[in-house]
Amino acid sequence: MTGLVLAIDQGTTSTRAIVFDEAGRPGASAAIPLRQIFPAPGWVEHDPEEIWRAVREVCSAVVREAGAANIAAVGITNQRETTVVWDRATGAPLHNAIVWQDRRTAPLCEELKREGWGTHVTDVTGLLIDPYFSATKLAWLLGNVPGLAERCARGEVCFGTIDSFLLFKLTGGALHATDATNAARTMLFDIGKGVWDPQLLGRLQIPAGILPEVRDTRGDFGMTHAEAFGAALPIRGVAGDQQAAAKGQACVRPSMIKATYGTGCFVVANTGDNKAQSANRMLTTILSQEDGVRTFALEGAIFMAGATIQWLRDNLGLIADAAESETLAKQANPESGVYLVPAFQGLGAPVWDAEARGAIVGLSRASTKADVVAAGLESMAFQTRDLLGAMREDMAGAGIGENDVLRVDGGMTANGWAMQRLADILGECVEVAPIPETTSLGAAYFAGQAAGFYGDDAELARTWKPARRYEPRMAPSEREARYAGWLEAIARVRSGKA
Repeated sequence: MTGLVLAIDQGTTSTRAIVFDEAGRPGASAAIPLRQIFPAPGWVEHDPEEIWRAVREVCSAVVREAGAANIAAVGITNQRETTVVWDRATGAPLHNAIVWQDRRTAPLCEELKREGWGTHVTDVTGLLIDPYFSATKLAWLLGNVPGLAERCARGEVCFGTIDSFLLFKLTGGALHATDATNAARTMLFDIGKGVWDPQLLGRLQIPAGILPEVRDTRGDFGMTHAEAFGAALPIRGVAGDQQAAAKGQACVRPSMIKATYGTGCFVVANTGDNKAQSANRMLTTILSQEDGVRTFALEGAIFMAGATIQWLRDNLGLIADAAESETLAKQANPESGVYLVPAFQGLGAPVWDAEARGAIVGLSRASTKADVVAAGLESMAFQTRDLLGAMREDMAGAGIGENDVLRVDGGMTANGWAMQRLADILGECVEVAPIPETTSLGAAYFAGQAAGFYGDDAELARTWKPARRYEPRMAPSEREARYAGWLEAIARVRSGKA
């Protein structure tokens, strides 16, 4: 058996394919940006056909370079919660995909809360009622796409997250499936029992027949159809992007925590077989499922991380590219008192305020664009501290040990100023992943382990080494003063005074 694994990483802003060798080293790769569609304020969509074309293009390029005969397995990782419906016979999408960032279903979420569904949703799915998840997005499609509900009743429609849509297309329609990590993000899946929840399906009027089969994170997901990108290859692993990143960071033991800084920021803590219930509005989710056994995690989401830097670049024109943000941040006045609260799509954990909106507070005549850019970067550190504080309190309550190291990956980790500020605001060590594409690596690990590569999780943990390590340098008094200012800025945004 040859030793390359092909990872397909379909993310929010790009579609990427990378091959990894038996030592986890990246080889041939290709990537294509993904167009963002904004039909109305707070609405975000993707074109599923554009995604599918991009997957074929990047995979074809990588398979040609690496050689199909050298690829032993394919792994898929994907943006989670993004919701697609398609024709079961043709595979044609029946509407644009509704992206995880989309907030159009906030009114339905409020209705569910008023009806008292909050406790059931948390107890069964581990989640909170929020537009972030797939369930209300699917309900919106069923209620707003003409004829869709009737077609569902006739068995003509498939629903899935992006992984499920890609599996269907890659296998030529032979497989309508997902894995447990993606199912756990729909707000329809009982993460304890490992089944779709009939009560939520009934309330949202979602026919069970449109749902995908739920499989282990690593295992048999069929073969790629030869027409997909010129080769029939075994698909052996599927995982949501944050679970894949945790795997790529070798966060394989309880209490280990990773944060991925991409479009958003997602902090995931391994809780082992403990389905820890959060007292702080964190999410309980599935980290992986192997041989039917689920490993759980606590998770918190920051909706705007790298997207904040994109906003500073594209909307305000304060920087020409992401790299310039580091240069400007170094020029900022450390005593400017400027805070940027990037609540452009509401606030995620631990606040969960869908109606909050972004603000820049503390501006004076002396404020400069450098101060605003630095505040944008610093907001990522403050939000991470919000998450970690709540998460560690929950873990302590569940009897899960303390861990004072944060492993980080994603595009923003190239920004040395931002990473040092993260360590300073947290007051703890930050370790940067050895390769930038940790999410893709995690997908390769899942698929490769199923194909007999990479050893077990203990071996992954032994061989993992950070590329860079940041220790806190800020005085505790300054750290706490800065954080107090952030909490005040959040309160002003939420109370409508900003």
